[in-house]
Amino acid sequence: MKFAQFTIQGFLVSAALIASGAALAHGDHADGHEAGVEAAIGQPGVAAQARRSINIEMTDNMRFTPAYIEVKRGETVRFVIKNAGQVPHELVLGVDKALQQHKAQMVMSPGMVHEEPGKLSLQPGKQGEIVWQFSKEGVVNFACLVPGHYEAGMKGSIQVSRK
Repeated sequence: MKFAQFTIQGFLVSAALIASGAALAHGDHADGHEAGVEAAIGQPGVAAQARRSINIEMTDNMRFTPAYIEVKRGETVRFVIKNAGQVPHELVLGVDKALQQHKAQMVMSPGMVHEEPGKLSLQPGKQGEIVWQFSKEGVVNFACLVPGHYEAGMKGSIQVSRK
């Protein structure tokens, strides 16, 4: 019985180490899997081309304000994002499928920090920016993927309409 228990514990520890190593290896998303997502939602914008800024506040009631935004196709927008809460939050742009996949990665590596185009992690009281150009019509989603935050309702959408 002790042997079986030891074997199961060893297997679980090994699986956890493998999963954490994979998460660390992909923590910066340099493997290129984000390229398809960016093509679907636009691309990083040039700050000098942003014609307007939109302030977004993240709070511990697990909400973004505003949670619904309208932009025009081709528009470059500067999002000024503030964490007004007492716990870390993030804003990640994406299509729903990619956000769900990334949410699963965050569960495996909850301390993952984002400082890349379309993703921003912020500590309490901090502020940052995402500059994004919306090149396709449709809906771009955004969410906080810190474990438990999305499930509590911390998500929003951006409607991209014709020029």
